[in-house]
Amino acid sequence: MLLRTFGWSFAVTALGLVAAVFYGGWTAFGIVAILSVLEISLSFDNAVVNAGILKKMNAFWQKIFLTIGILIAVFGMRLVFPVVIVAVSAQLGPIEAVDLALTDKDRYQELVTDAHPSIAAFGGMFLLMIFLDFIFEDRDIKWLGWLERPLAKLGKVDMLSVCIALVVLLISAITFGAHAHQHGGTHADKAETVLLAGIAGLITYMIVGGLSGYFEDKLEEEEEREHEEEEAAERAGRPKSAVKLAGKAAFFMFLYLEVLDASFSFDGVIGAFAVTNDIVLMALGLGIGAMYVRSLTVYLVRQGTLDDYVYLEHGAHYAIGALAVILLVTIQYQINEIITGLVGVVLIGASFWSSVRRDKRLTGNGRPHTTPRNTFSPN
Repeated sequence: MLLRTFGWSFAVTALGLVAAVFYGGWTAFGIVAILSVLEISLSFDNAVVNAGILKKMNAFWQKIFLTIGILIAVFGMRLVFPVVIVAVSAQLGPIEAVDLALTDKDRYQELVTDAHPSIAAFGGMFLLMIFLDFIFEDRDIKWLGWLERPLAKLGKVDMLSVCIALVVLLISAITFGAHAHQHGGTHADKAETVLLAGIAGLITYMIVGGLSGYFEDKLEEEEEREHEEEEAAERAGRPKSAVKLAGKAAFFMFLYLEVLDASFSFDGVIGAFAVTNDIVLMALGLGIGAMYVRSLTVYLVRQGTLDDYVYLEHGAHYAIGALAVILLVTIQYQINEIITGLVGVVLIGASFWSSVRRDKRLTGNGRPHTTPRNTFSPN
């Protein structure tokens, strides 16, 4: 089971490390290994949240997620994305941007750093909306009840999460512009860009999340109708009808997963520049890490870990909220990537420990080890 799930990750790790040695010797080997660990530590919360969505898909779409999805994740976000943001920010063509990344690494890193406020605003808003919509929803299972109960009551107010997100974005853009202007920085004219990037992140979340939520509801209605037909057929002595697959529902959930992964990868891509500005080593290291995140997601789904450890999703979403805040803060201030990674690990570790204690308490009281499913909704 373990080898089948993580087999491709092990293979990619071996190939990536060998390629690093041929490319730049043992120094490159060490850099790729560090980047792989960095990506896994920063994206563990991504795997937990992904698992909450992926468990609703059938085996076919889980395979799509591991094949086409990993191509998008590795080549799209870890290789093409850094080149694209340089091309856009420096107004260069794609070929020129690649040439710059390979021949003038210092200038390339400077351009990526210059584009960071827009990247952080987009990713920060997308992740903030995920956190707010999760925390404002009334759930059967509550991890931090003292906090989640009052927030669930507040969540009954329509569009509250959108209003809060827009206020946070407005404050971020204004303070960023004022700070840059006060210090005579080159970003003084980019407050508007930050605002537009943040709104783009919000719109992306609402479109993709809204579509996936709509088709998820349609899928549930279809499953309920087919279940009723099967019961009627069974009572009448007729054979059960085959369950139909809701392709649109799975497709938009897959699309939502890819946008979610893209937002999570922002911190990994930006953090990678603290280790190296060589895009080849960056792509190798982050690509290996992305493979493990994918495999870990599928492992969590197939082992039913989220059903056994019911607070894991809570911890992951609190980590998302922390990461969103960190991204928005990094628009103006620099935060060490180690802090970013540790926040997610600590929150998920705490939720895991709480889940274990809860299971022991229920088992000790003689109650069955079953819990209502705590599904994740992007809306």
